[in-house]
Amino acid sequence: MKLNEISDNAGARKSRMRVARGIGSGKGKTAGRGQKGQTSRSGVAIKGFEGGQMPLHMRLPKRGFNNIFAKDYAEVNLGAIQKLVDAGTLSSNGVIDHEAMKAAGIGRGGKDGVRLLGKGAFSSQLSFKVAGISKGARETIEKAGGSVEVIEVVAAADKAKAKHRTVQKVKAADKEAKKAAARA
Repeated sequence: MKLNEISDNAGARKSRMRVARGIGSGKGKTAGRGQKGQTSRSGVAIKGFEGGQMPLHMRLPKRGFNNIFAKDYAEVNLGAIQKLVDAGTLSSNGVIDHEAMKAAGIGRGGKDGVRLLGKGAFSSQLSFKVAGISKGARETIEKAGGSVEVIEVVAAADKAKAKHRTVQKVKAADKEAKKAAARA
């Protein structure tokens, strides 16, 4: 076999049907589009349209719930932290927080911080500063002689609400100050 003898398997490359090329082709005249109507014309893209009838995707019941106040945590297991400490990637002195975990290669993502989970063997005496922790992980860390500080996390939607409230309070205070100045 030579390079010029290599070819695709029979039927691997099928050429497209050339429509509207005469009666003998089997796809002449109307080119397989039927007669008249919207879809026989060019420029029609009706995906899911059912001629004005309520489309199927709108008739079906919607399920589930999307919580806009849910917190997005990066979940990290204690076993993964122990492996990094043993390898020397994660420093065992000082407080380990989300930034330190990101730098070590774990705890990526999680807009609202990191949450520790208790899976895996853990024996290091470390102190953590995290957004959340499971009960088992807390017990394991304290049993090993470490400590955990859980920081308060505010979700993005709650931050927006708080900012709005602050702006409203400032406006109200300004209004009161103007009234007091007018009275004096």
